[in-house]
Amino acid sequence: MNFLSKLFWPITAPIRFIQNNFKTVLFLAIIFYIVQSSDQAKLEQPNLQVINLTGPIMVVDEVLEKIQIAKNDPNIKGVLLSVNSPGGAVAPSVEVAYAIKDLKSVKPVVAYASGVMASGSYYASIWADKIVANPGSMIGSIGVIMQSVDASELISKIGIKTQTVKVGEYKEAGTPTREWTTQERDELEKITKNTYNMFVTDVANARKLKVEDHKIYADAHIFTSSGAKAVGLIDEVATISKAKSMLVTLSGVSNPIWSKEDKMDKFMEKIINGSIQNISSQFTSQLVAY
Repeated sequence: MNFLSKLFWPITAPIRFIQNNFKTVLFLAIIFYIVQSSDQAKLEQPNLQVINLTGPIMVVDEVLEKIQIAKNDPNIKGVLLSVNSPGGAVAPSVEVAYAIKDLKSVKPVVAYASGVMASGSYYASIWADKIVANPGSMIGSIGVIMQSVDASELISKIGIKTQTVKVGEYKEAGTPTREWTTQERDELEKITKNTYNMFVTDVANARKLKVEDHKIYADAHIFTSSGAKAVGLIDEVATISKAKSMLVTLSGVSNPIWSKEDKMDKFMEKIINGSIQNISSQFTSQLVAY
């Protein structure tokens, strides 16, 4: 028995120690992991970053913050904006577009359409140095829409009457409680046309296109990647590896090291932003670029 104990002592002793000091061992393991990760991060300082723009564009605080951090970080030499979004509200789409334009003035930006880059998400991408689209992507849908319902018949059937006190002829424009008047519809059409003109003008300026040709590349046309390239909306039809190599060339880094987003942070951010976007789309009526 003594012989066997001595024989297996190199194995049993560590196991016994771990059992008796589990919390201490766990604590030391966590500290070791943190220190090792920190040392590894110092050895491999990222010089390129991916920023994702996915899903309906309603709340863009996180994206704007990441763009600003990338702009101010001297170690980051270039940014890949990875897009898979059908578009969204006009205002946040414009916010991202001009944040990218501002970032581009400091360091190169390549926008990559991984699935859908349409309407508001295309708007957000126009100021990138280059736009690359996956061969299977859908691009374009440059247009603006405002929608509501006429629930007057339903309201009448269930015995509800609306009461309104207002000042200003167009204060109730867009209401779902009755049919819009001709004047109200004209007012709302004026807003959508003005917003569309802003959209087209920015696209034309960013992509070196002619505003007067908007019927060709805009007008809510939806293009395949090759079709989008033919009308000048994108620069390359390729996969993400090409987009990344293009950014490496533009940024001039000799040893590209891509920043890695914490998986747990990414997961939580997706849940939170998804919930906020769903709430926003359900309870707010706004001008959207879908």
